[in-house]
Amino acid sequence: MKALGSSKICAVIAATDAKAMHKQLSKALRLTRMAELRLDWLLDDAQIKIFLRHLAVTRPRATLIATCRRKRAGGKYGGTIAGQLAHLAEAIQAGCEWYDLEIETVRERSQELLDALLRPGRRLTSAHFFQRPPVDLTAVAAELAGGRSDAIKIAARCNSLTESRKLLEFAETRQNIVAVPMGDVALPTRFLALRRKNQFAYAPVENSTAPGQVSLDEMKQIYRADEFGARTGVYGVIGNPIAHSLSPGMQNAGFFARRMNAVCLPFLTRDLRDFVDSVEPLGIKGFSVTLPHKEGILRFLHRCDPLAERIGAVNTVVVQSGGRLHGYNTDYVGVLQTLERRIRLRGSRVLIMGAGGAARAVAYALAQAGTAVFVSARRMRRAKRLALAVGGEAVERAALRHTAFDVIVNATPVGMHPSVGSSPLKAGELNCKLVFDIIYRPQSTKLLEIAARRGIQTVSGVEMFVAQGAAQWKIWTGHRAPVSAMRRAVLRMLSNERNSRAPGRIAGGRP
Repeated sequence: MKALGSSKICAVIAATDAKAMHKQLSKALRLTRMAELRLDWLLDDAQIKIFLRHLAVTRPRATLIATCRRKRAGGKYGGTIAGQLAHLAEAIQAGCEWYDLEIETVRERSQELLDALLRPGRRLTSAHFFQRPPVDLTAVAAELAGGRSDAIKIAARCNSLTESRKLLEFAETRQNIVAVPMGDVALPTRFLALRRKNQFAYAPVENSTAPGQVSLDEMKQIYRADEFGARTGVYGVIGNPIAHSLSPGMQNAGFFARRMNAVCLPFLTRDLRDFVDSVEPLGIKGFSVTLPHKEGILRFLHRCDPLAERIGAVNTVVVQSGGRLHGYNTDYVGVLQTLERRIRLRGSRVLIMGAGGAARAVAYALAQAGTAVFVSARRMRRAKRLALAVGGEAVERAALRHTAFDVIVNATPVGMHPSVGSSPLKAGELNCKLVFDIIYRPQSTKLLEIAARRGIQTVSGVEMFVAQGAAQWKIWTGHRAPVSAMRRAVLRMLSNERNSRAPGRIAGGRP
């Protein structure tokens, strides 16, 4: 929307005191030239006045939108409408070209009064729906546009990709309308909206002001959202939960290293059908699959690689013409590349903890390499089925203290962020030379710490994660993956995460 500025990213400035607001604004304007000033987040009227007085002096060269949303409209301002309008008028005088005025206030004051108080500011009239999208978008848009608005905004929590698509498609057919899908499921569609001309996305500098927002740093550094366009290739990673995944950061580092106009986005997927039905409309070219969908995705595939079909789990999908889905499994590659560097697989005794999709990939990889495979799991029936499928042997948990192996592989999610204090095995059950945990977040799991204290060699899941991700990248693009760049990105993200949780630091944001 040219009327609201040329940037695709609108930084959200929200803090409780004027000093913090100015600090956020200074940081934001180093990354984008557009910002929303959430005056309603400031502690009281006095802090608002202090902030605006300073703004009037500095007058940054940027497109600024002043917002002072009242509590009844989902904001934090507890004062009167008169106070709200006075602050917006002051913001316009201080250099804000635009102001966001919610429909609740528009309904309660005459257009003549609003025009008199807020001229020459340009009005973005907004409506927010925090439970679900409105049934009649046309009626909402008509009401918003009827108040002498220069532009309108409809922000709605979307509980499915289907709802998100409808909101974006509605906005695409009209001029001067900002569509904002809210919520964790809708998060990737905030990015996809940027492929459309004149749309932008809100990105908080520090404090999220709506569900499903992505921080300004992530928008710029991980997703390069300001470079999005109609030709940007879209890939994704699906799972539930998905916030822990470092796949987008890793794959995007690969795209950046190869100078490709493409992006990988996280899709929180509770309903596989909803995602699959959205693949073609959203222009998704390929996606990776993580827990709990590695097995469930099989029923939606049009073709499956024979090895992945034998494993019974898929972690990589390519979208062919007509939306046809072709499935592969690259976990297999990751397992072999990781372990072959450390041990001679043929003839080795390897215990796999777990019998789910990831465990199946590990088991088939090791069996093909000539390893003696043993399987133990909480559900022994599944362990026995997997062991039988690969010519291995199921082992009861009680027998582990008295059985020796060359390698133990954890293929369960136990110990994965955020449950980092858990381990699938106890110290006395680690009778082996090497422990390999396929979990990569955290890099050093509780299981690996226990093994290291016993003097056992350990291998982090980071190596397998990068190897399987590079194989995915090649399948998607047809080009050799920039493995070093992808590994550096993963290690950097893990390091940043550790630092954010160090004593005296406050962790924030999303994974």
